[in-house]
Amino acid sequence: MWRSRALVAALASLSLALGAAGSAQAGVGLPPVVSHVPTSEKVVFITIDDGWNHDPEAARILLEKRVPVSLFLLPGATSYDTRYFTDLVEQGRVTVENHTVNHPDLTTLDAAGKDAEVCGAGEQLETTFGRAPKLLRPPYGAVNDDVRLAAKACGVKALVTWTYDFTTWSETPATPQLKAGDIVLLHFTPTLAADLERALGAAKAAGLKPAALMPHLKTAGLVP
Repeated sequence: MWRSRALVAALASLSLALGAAGSAQAGVGLPPVVSHVPTSEKVVFITIDDGWNHDPEAARILLEKRVPVSLFLLPGATSYDTRYFTDLVEQGRVTVENHTVNHPDLTTLDAAGKDAEVCGAGEQLETTFGRAPKLLRPPYGAVNDDVRLAAKACGVKALVTWTYDFTTWSETPATPQLKAGDIVLLHFTPTLAADLERALGAAKAAGLKPAALMPHLKTAGLVP
């Protein structure tokens, strides 16, 4: 399976180099990179990355408020407490998407490395959650056409980055004024519950409601 996927990616890369390198056609047929969803609806998209910290308060907020959210998970971060995430999927409005196996900068890897990270994560998440992820968040937002080619070979329909990061790292970031179609990035850190409440508050202040990401990507014509 790996050999066939890697071959597909390699052939596509060769075709791209021979037929369209340096031209406006270089990205044609590749999954799009999306940091904002064009929409006339008053919606915003909540996404949460990684999965290492399994905060029950964050899970309570997601479930009680029925927040539509896309979780871009690392398989290893879910494996020691899978029930935390399966409960969110089964009881909430949650979808699980791909964030690679080991969180590398995909632009630095060869074709085999990209395949192992993207396809490998997709297969593990499908085994755990019963659904193959169709969206990929490239770690660090690092993406180029070779990453998009590898993602396509792994069945990815779109690469999703973000408009604003609400994660508290060394300090709480300034809260931006959200606009319709913005993609909010959060992480499974010890501050997730507070960061999530801040993001939901910012959405409410802007007259926006959280919405499921994939249906709006389809409506916008970004994915088939």
